[in-house]
Amino acid sequence: MVQKMQQSSAALVNDGALSCFFVGTGSAFSRRFYQTNILIVKGGTHVLIDCGTRCSCALAEYGCAIEQIQNYIITHSHADHIGGLEEAALLGMYMSRSRPRMLIPDEYRDVLWNESLRGGLMHSEQESARLLTFHDYFEQITPSLIADTPRRLYHIEFGGIDFKLFRTIHIPDRSGSWENGFISYGVLVDNRVLFTGDTRYDAALLDWLCGAYPIEYIFHDCQLYTGGVHASYQELQHLPAAVKQKMFLCHYGDAVETYDACADGFAGFAEQGCFYVFD
Repeated sequence: MVQKMQQSSAALVNDGALSCFFVGTGSAFSRRFYQTNILIVKGGTHVLIDCGTRCSCALAEYGCAIEQIQNYIITHSHADHIGGLEEAALLGMYMSRSRPRMLIPDEYRDVLWNESLRGGLMHSEQESARLLTFHDYFEQITPSLIADTPRRLYHIEFGGIDFKLFRTIHIPDRSGSWENGFISYGVLVDNRVLFTGDTRYDAALLDWLCGAYPIEYIFHDCQLYTGGVHASYQELQHLPAAVKQKMFLCHYGDAVETYDACADGFAGFAEQGCFYVFD
């Protein structure tokens, strides 16, 4: 059972129930809904899934400074998912004097640092003797690779929360499988709540995960037109009714009011500034 509560603040602790707070629900180009960055909270543990360009502004609107975030999972390297990490890293080094923890496989750590973060972070403002590295800014918590799965799947238990990171098919649009696409992940939380991350329409992924784990709710990438590198509303309508009934749609564009997700069999559109609490 899920309870949905609109909140004016993004609390980093709760009474122990698994909950997620949508800092934003929009696509990369949304002007109304920030970006789809999600705060997971359970007891005294919090993890921010993705930190986009507008994330610090969105968090501030909900009474949470970006430097208060101490734990991250990053799904892939588009700006709406990593654009705020440089700010977070610099605030950690020079303001809060802390190294946030990042739950990240080695395969993606090197890509994230060398291809995205390194240019803005490798030169220290206070010393010139050496170039800084990922580990100067973040403490890496490394998930374990699970063997014999249909696609690459990592697992980590962190602060009383079970996380599984699985590869998705996102970019480029010509990639036929996760193996020949750029690294992108979805996240399964406590084997109950599935966040697909950015993904093309991939019924086989849902068949696998829903068959292997007791998934109660799905928050699925959804663009409002067909084509490109995201699952479209029209494609998702072809999913079985039992899957759609537990599926909230996120990462959508600004014209969302032209669709009636509940009437079309979905659980609805995920709402920005809302806590979803799982009993």
